[in-house]
Amino acid sequence: MGWLVIVGSIPIGVLGFMYQDFIEGSLRNLWLTATMLLVFALVIYAADKAAKTTRELKDLTWKHGIIYGFAQAMALIPGVSRSGGTIAAGLFMGYTREAAARYSFLLAIPAVLGSGLFQVLKISEDPVIPAWGPILLSTAIAFMVALAVIAWFLKYISTHTFTPFVIYRIGLALVLFGLLGAGVLSAR
Repeated sequence: MGWLVIVGSIPIGVLGFMYQDFIEGSLRNLWLTATMLLVFALVIYAADKAAKTTRELKDLTWKHGIIYGFAQAMALIPGVSRSGGTIAAGLFMGYTREAAARYSFLLAIPAVLGSGLFQVLKISEDPVIPAWGPILLSTAIAFMVALAVIAWFLKYISTHTFTPFVIYRIGLALVLFGLLGAGVLSAR
């Protein structure tokens, strides 16, 4: 499983590094974010409805690990959910909701750590000395909350569909479209 997590983490690492300026620049547009919220709500809904849910985590192959990895890399586009994309990919490949979610969360570990370390390196180059105490405290709190949410989520999805998350994403997309259209928010 460790090797499959490494293989699945390569696409987001390579693409994130290669296109970091584009991701942090041109892709930061709320119109794009709202569109991706809506599009991936429909992708998650379709995956949930089409799921055969016959494969377990022990059935994971190298090929599937790479497909999961590219699904995770889609999250480099704002509005695409990292976990939603990887879970949807798993469902389309026939994995159970729980197996897809477990591998998705395993893939999150190197992706989030790598991204966090990259941001720490960028902060440390700043001439203004960052307040490391609040950064470390907020990181520890976020880690504990994430563990609690993952535990709850894995229990939840074993008996429920992703419909509430789909509705949330559609609602948020519509609110963003409305605020952007009304000029309340700027796209940048």
